[in-house]
Amino acid sequence: MGAAKYMGGYKLVMDLVADEMESMNITVPVVMHLDHGNYEAAKECIEVGYSSVMFDGHDLPFAENLEKTKEIVKLAHAKGISVEAEVGSIGGEEDGIIGEGELASVEEAKTLAATGIDILAAGIGNIHGKYPENWTGLHFDRLQEISDAVKMPLVLHGGSGIPKDQIVRAVKAGISKVNVNTENQVAFANATRAYIESGADQIGKGYDPRKLLAPGKKAIVDVVSSRIGWFETPAVK
Repeated sequence: MGAAKYMGGYKLVMDLVADEMESMNITVPVVMHLDHGNYEAAKECIEVGYSSVMFDGHDLPFAENLEKTKEIVKLAHAKGISVEAEVGSIGGEEDGIIGEGELASVEEAKTLAATGIDILAAGIGNIHGKYPENWTGLHFDRLQEISDAVKMPLVLHGGSGIPKDQIVRAVKAGISKVNVNTENQVAFANATRAYIESGADQIGKGYDPRKLLAPGKKAIVDVVSSRIGWFETPAVK
C-alpha cells in the first residue's frame, strides 16, 4: 500500500504498466499484484482491475479475517482476479503492520483455504526485512503439514536473506511464490554508493539520474536473475 501511495495511487500504477507494455510491445505476461493490502485497498485494486490481490488480515481476530477474506474472494472472483490470504504472522514490518513471526496454525490454514482463496501465505519462521544473526531457519515440518493439509499453492514472504538451500527445499515442499524486496533494495543501495564513492558522478554528466541510478538498476536485475534460477521458474532463460 505504501509503494502505491508513493507512486500516486493504484490506478496510476496500473495505467503506467499498461502503457509501458503497449509502447514497448512487451509480450511477457505481467501480473499486477497488491501485496499486503488491507480490506479497503484490496477492494480498490479489484475495482481498478488488478490481476491479483493479497488481503492481509493476519492482524485481525481470526473470525474477522475469515469473514473479510470471504468477501474479498467473492468480489475478486466475480472479475476473474486471484486472491492471496495470510495465516500466521510473518515477522518484521510491512507497511506499518508488525508481525512477531509466529508459526501458522494448520487448522486455521485449512479454514482459510476453504474460503476459496487461490494462494496462501503462511508463517513458517520467515520475516520481512533483514534476518537477525540468531535466526534459526524455516520450519519445514510446519510447511509440510500445511502443504499436505491445504493442497494449494503457498507463498513464502520475507524471501530476502534466506539461504539458497532453504529456498530450494521450500519450493520442493509446496512454495509456489517467493517474495523478495529487501535484497533488491540493499543491492541497489550498495551499487549506488559505490558509484558515488568512486567519483563517477563528478565526471562529465555522471550526475544525470539516468547514469547515477544505472548501477543500482543493474544490481537489481542481477539479483532477480539469480533468484529466478533458485525458484526454478519455468520457461525463463
